[in-house]
Amino acid sequence: MSSIRRVVTGHTSDGASTVASDEPVDLMPIGDTGSGAMLIWGRETPADFPDDGSRPVLSSSFPPIGGCACSVMEIAPGPEGVHEFVASALAPWADPDDPGMHRSATIDYDIVLSGIIALELDDGREVTLGPGDIVVQNGTRHRWHNRGDTVARFVSVTVGANQRLVRGGPAAR
Repeated sequence: MSSIRRVVTGHTSDGASTVASDEPVDLMPIGDTGSGAMLIWGRETPADFPDDGSRPVLSSSFPPIGGCACSVMEIAPGPEGVHEFVASALAPWADPDDPGMHRSATIDYDIVLSGIIALELDDGREVTLGPGDIVVQNGTRHRWHNRGDTVARFVSVTVGANQRLVRGGPAAR
């Protein structure tokens, strides 16, 4: 593999969510045997290690500032599969007037494992993603769609961030 697709979301000058960049991240070679690394995104603030293996407390679906979470999402084929989940399980973060749209005060690293997933943002654009594609979401309002005919699966790593006022109000915590 020589590159991975990285889609990064952001906000327009009026606060609407949009795709800020959509580009490949190239492999940085390590030695001359074909090994390498791809730095997708990063941060410089520290976290603590739970050295005893105990599961840290997470009192909400999304972490607070500086906290993090990792989950696997499966979306069944069909137009409304994830919308019901967002409306019920993620109600504090969901837009009741626009089923499936939601946002949180997090930076999300979403990695597609299988299936075809579409990410919809405020500007109406849909980015179709396949296995290996990575989205970096920066607190943007969005909705997921399964655009394939099988269950789609992705990993989502969320990191709590400082919220700011954008279109639709501040991100829920």
